[in-house]
Amino acid sequence: MKPILLDTHVWIWLSIGDLSPLSGKARKSITRGAPKWISAISCWELARLVERGRLAFTIPTLTWMRRSLNENNIRIADLTPEITVESTDLKGFHRYPADQIIVATSRILGMPLVTADQRIIRYGGVEAIF
Repeated sequence: MKPILLDTHVWIWLSIGDLSPLSGKARKSITRGAPKWISAISCWELARLVERGRLAFTIPTLTWMRRSLNENNIRIADLTPEITVESTDLKGFHRYPADQIIVATSRILGMPLVTADQRIIRYGGVEAIF
C-alpha cells in the first residue's frame, strides 16, 4: 500500500479517535493499513497550538506526541534540503510555513496528503485526499 502523509490536524483527529470531520474517502485512506507519516514540522505546529492555548493535554506535550506516534504507528518524515527548497517554490501557494513544508514533503516524497485544509485542497499542486 502506498504511504500517506497526514496533515497536522488529521494527526490530532486520528490520535483523539475522531475522524468524523473527514470524508469517507479520507477516513478509508487512514484506516486501510497504509503506512502513515507526518512531516517533522507537524510536531512544531502541534507544540505551537499548545503554547498558544488552542490545544491542551492532561500529560506533557512531548509525552503525548510520542504516545500518539507509537500508538498510531506514525513515522516522521525528516526535513531535508530538498523539502526546504521545494517549500519555497510553491507558486501560488499561501505563505504559512508549516503548510508549505507539509505540501513540499508530500510532493518530494510522493505521498498523498490527507487533509481537510481548504487552502491546500484549492491549491491543487499536491495530491490531496480530502
